[in-house]
Amino acid sequence: MTARGWQVPQEVYVALAGVSAAAKKELDPTLAELVMVRASQLNHCAFCLDMHLDLARRHGETEGRLDLVAAWQEAGDRFTERERAALALTEGITILTEGYVPDDLYQQAAKYFDASELAHLIAAIIAINSWNRLMVARRTAPGETEWHS
Repeated sequence: MTARGWQVPQEVYVALAGVSAAAKKELDPTLAELVMVRASQLNHCAFCLDMHLDLARRHGETEGRLDLVAAWQEAGDRFTERERAALALTEGITILTEGYVPDDLYQQAAKYFDASELAHLIAAIIAINSWNRLMVARRTAPGETEWHS
């Protein structure tokens, strides 16, 4: 069997889609898509990156900002402090090189998100990381629609 020789089981797809929808429920759609884009960049998920760049554009995100998501820390005031806190937390949860998410990332995000928003943000980051890993493991190409049973 090859990486492309398996499909995501329907019940897994449905469950993960439900988690994703619930996680985004209290988040600004544009902010949520910036988070999805950044995690997908870090995880090298072309399928998810393509999809979330498109969704970000549909929510009114500009090409200039989307071009800078990968370098958000150096992008000056192109991203708000709230967005920067969300992107930093996204990186901390996505890249677990220390084996945990540093407390300062949670503390920074808590300055801009109330407890419920922060919980939803964390859940959204976890959900996109799950999607990224499924699509990368399967080598799902951008725009591909036949990847689950």
